[in-house]
Amino acid sequence: MKKNKTRKGLLISLVLLLLLIGAGSWMLLGDFSTRTTNTYIYIDNDDTADSVFHKASQTGRPMQVLGVRIAAALLRYGKNVRPGRYEVAPDKSSLQLIRDLRNGRQAPVRLTIPNVRTMNDLAARLGRQLEADSAEWAACFSDSLFCHELGCDTATLPCLFLPNTYEVFWNVTPSQLARRMKRESEAFWTSERLASAKEIGLTPYEVITLASIVDQETANNDEKPMIAGMYLNRLKAGMKLQADPTVKFALRRFDLRRILHEHLTVDSPYNTYKYEGLPPGPISIPSMASIEAALHPAHHDYLYMCAKEDFSGTHRFAATYAEHLRNAKRYADALNERGIH
Repeated sequence: MKKNKTRKGLLISLVLLLLLIGAGSWMLLGDFSTRTTNTYIYIDNDDTADSVFHKASQTGRPMQVLGVRIAAALLRYGKNVRPGRYEVAPDKSSLQLIRDLRNGRQAPVRLTIPNVRTMNDLAARLGRQLEADSAEWAACFSDSLFCHELGCDTATLPCLFLPNTYEVFWNVTPSQLARRMKRESEAFWTSERLASAKEIGLTPYEVITLASIVDQETANNDEKPMIAGMYLNRLKAGMKLQADPTVKFALRRFDLRRILHEHLTVDSPYNTYKYEGLPPGPISIPSMASIEAALHPAHHDYLYMCAKEDFSGTHRFAATYAEHLRNAKRYADALNERGIH
């Protein structure tokens, strides 16, 4: 009788142990997420283990969240909370998740540097995609000492931000990203591109600046080499560029559809109606097509251009001022007909 009780007790203990092992395995090795697509946990610098568990619980199964807590205690995660963006795939287990979190194995962000007009616009975009807010990005972009470290100033800093898609970590700092962009810029300026810049008599930063003007003049990629060639002709002839987009940039009036005489009086080094040569830096982050157009301009004798009166976004080019005046009248008449002031 005594032996039967002992065997029964051992059997119950064994069953309980097996149940415990099974439950533990399910908590640690079962799929953590309730979703069928990838989700992400964003951990800030001030997050604690408890706040991480709360964020994880938004998409995790209750028992698997408990499994994460148990594994976190065993792995002493509370002392190893690492900021970042962590992927939770539908088939990722609790154990895999806590290992990723503890070891800082982040999922990179595919960050696209967009074609924007100002660095404040870029700061706003980055603030929506990465951990640092727009104010932090703007402060970095306006830091003259930091820009000097990068070999530029606040006016030429946009030259480093080539429009492309890059993989970065969500918690990358503004200074880290700026240094990354410096390296990307150096890689872009191959010996062939440097030779092309030298051939047209411009530095790399001046090429980007010219490209930014071309970029704001037209969205028609086929026409961009023509416009780049026209502005280079003006530079070689010692003429003012008289580029309308530079006036808009100087005024920060990007909504202007018609540049009037009163706008041309703004005293800014970006006003190419008032000052000769290229402005101090880009008036936008130009597209790659505009950069290539600036590096490989069309060869012609045009010195003037005017938007076509059909509002197609393309231009009429002229070699003489008299011809340009005729083109300008056509466009002005079209503006007046449409009541655009």
